[in-house]
Amino acid sequence: MERLQLSEALALLGDGVRAQLPDAHLHPIDYLQAIIDGLCNVSLRDPLTGATNRRHLMTALEGELDRVARSGDAALLLMVDIDHFKAVNDTYGHNIGDLALKHIALLLHQCVRPMDTLARYGGEEFAIVLPACQPAYGKNVADRIREMVANEPFAISPSQSLPMTVSIGGAYALQWIRSTSELWIERADQQLYHAKNLGRNRVCIEPQPDSTVTAEEKELLFSGLVAPGSAYPETTSIFQVTSSESD
Repeated sequence: MERLQLSEALALLGDGVRAQLPDAHLHPIDYLQAIIDGLCNVSLRDPLTGATNRRHLMTALEGELDRVARSGDAALLLMVDIDHFKAVNDTYGHNIGDLALKHIALLLHQCVRPMDTLARYGGEEFAIVLPACQPAYGKNVADRIREMVANEPFAISPSQSLPMTVSIGGAYALQWIRSTSELWIERADQQLYHAKNLGRNRVCIEPQPDSTVTAEEKELLFSGLVAPGSAYPETTSIFQVTSSESD
């Protein structure tokens, strides 16, 4: 243990984590494992806001895209951008700007589930990955975030508060299709730009593609396969039809 060069690793962990490490002499394996775990956490966290960083976000996006392509479940990506943030830095300085970012990140943390991924995408922009997210729930989450930020001004000092707002764009992962993280982000960003162009402090979410089959399409799909007079179900997923034909 004495031969290991751990000073820089321990410095990266900070005082709070170092104080919780197991005793190096009594539990050397546990001590090293705790250092490794701490370094992994540091490498995946934004040091200012405590949200995960872009590296972790990209991993989460890849995992969700794979799951959605295999299962067809819904997953929503929200891109959240602070409105007029440059004016905050220009007027009050970057120290106040950093505190404002931490304020927004704290509010975002309060709006997401433990299973969701909140990441600082860059600058004043955050990303939220919502697995198993149906359209109604996703819109409600985005609206709740927007309203909470608008209703919780950032306290610059005990006597001064700064109203802040966010614009939010969202896009669902394409069900049953293996897309890429970059394309998913681009689609959500397009909705964010739309929200900005409409005046900011609003939510724009790309409609989820409709994968149901019309009556006319069912006739074509089942032509010659269904006995005359048989009834078709009112709505059928095109992917369920494909599965049943291949069984």
